[in-house]
Amino acid sequence: MDIPKSELFAVLQQFNPWWTGAPMSDLPDWQRFAARLLWQWATDTGNKRALLLTGARQVGKTTLLRQTIRQLVASGMAPGQVLYATLDHPLLKLAGLQRTLEAWDELHPPAAGQVRYVFLDEIQYMPDWQTWLKHQVDFNRGLRIAATGSADPLRNGSAESGVGRWETIPLPTMSFGEFLKLRDIDVPAGIPAVRTLRDLFDWSEADFARARAVAQPLTGHFHDYLLRGGFPEPALTPDLARCQRLLREDIVDKILKRDMTAFYGVRRVLEVERIFLYLCYHDGGILDIPTLCGQLEGVNRQTALNFLDLFESAHLITRLKPFGYGKEVLRGRDKVYLADAALPGAMMLLGQQLLTQPERLGAAVETAFFKHILTRYWRETPEFSYWVEPKSKQEVDVITRMGERLVPFEVKYQDTTITPRLLKGMRQFMESRQVPQGYVITQRWEDFGRIAMTSMNKATPDKPIGEVVAIPAPLACYWMSEI
Repeated sequence: MDIPKSELFAVLQQFNPWWTGAPMSDLPDWQRFAARLLWQWATDTGNKRALLLTGARQVGKTTLLRQTIRQLVASGMAPGQVLYATLDHPLLKLAGLQRTLEAWDELHPPAAGQVRYVFLDEIQYMPDWQTWLKHQVDFNRGLRIAATGSADPLRNGSAESGVGRWETIPLPTMSFGEFLKLRDIDVPAGIPAVRTLRDLFDWSEADFARARAVAQPLTGHFHDYLLRGGFPEPALTPDLARCQRLLREDIVDKILKRDMTAFYGVRRVLEVERIFLYLCYHDGGILDIPTLCGQLEGVNRQTALNFLDLFESAHLITRLKPFGYGKEVLRGRDKVYLADAALPGAMMLLGQQLLTQPERLGAAVETAFFKHILTRYWRETPEFSYWVEPKSKQEVDVITRMGERLVPFEVKYQDTTITPRLLKGMRQFMESRQVPQGYVITQRWEDFGRIAMTSMNKATPDKPIGEVVAIPAPLACYWMSEI
């Protein structure tokens, strides 16, 4: 469609106030951990690849793009060298990206040999974006491109075309450490830094006692984090009821009722909502599809599986396969974690009641902790799974494989002293797989420390098989935060 130049110019001027020297006064100074990754990409002159920033609605993708632009302009780059555009704007949808870039060229003609930057929001609104991006990276070496997508773009097209041409940074909801920074909460002084949780196996009892004494005030803030979640705008809302309403209406409802229709052609919105509510009710659980279909009238197996794929593509859930090989994995049931621990409470209108319901509170803690290890280690491309022993039915919540190393994690968020007797699944897994170290995430600060693990074999019950470190959940998530 032929859009008048004056209208297109006006929209671009509005999106790019730095062209006229206007400040970006609506941007916060506080930055998410991913900001440094974007800056590394922007300043790496030898990196010709594009960058894709993916994540759910309202996790801060746009803010990160604009903060990077602010840094570029502040570093001395000519303002006209940088273009920002959101492709869900009605006029830009009509004009198309190519016409938008031509308008930019008219307003700020490129100089010979000049490197220019294009920052595109919601690239999934652009038809055949993969082909366009591939062409730009291959043939337009003077253009650096960063883009965001709320629907996982690599699931909606050929991943192969992007190999060597773009890199993807997943942006989850905020970590506990980011939540504390956003809300300007003072962290208790004296909490020791931990480079990796493996360092805790070298701690003395005195080290554990000192950390325990200073870090306990984190508990109240951690519970608030479980209630409010890691989406920036709701997390900043003082009133909890309004915060949870924003989570339901501004985030989840828009994903289920708008994005599912716009990006995937879903028309059965009621079924989508019912299945998602079912997942909220079973967050962190092993999903049995026949049971789901039996409890949700009118939902068949294929429909359920299709919607699970869409939820994962929209960054609402993460699925874990059972630990093992071949048929063990293919025939096993998925374990499902929601994108944020606060979503089930918000969707089911629990409010503060979450903190008084041990089972739901434990599920929220497990979801929060899993998100933290998923985020912390994604650059190491780990494999995540869960483990169930077929005969005894003993379980381990999360197994992380990094290379040849297996790391088991168990969440026991309960007001009970953690002993080896409570960790039968962990002991069985460690012994059967010859894994010497593991971690248990706890509620009681008194449990913070190392626990010697012994054999499950009745013939050799005192045989040492390794150690686990019990870590209170607030401290574990704080340490696992990218801060």
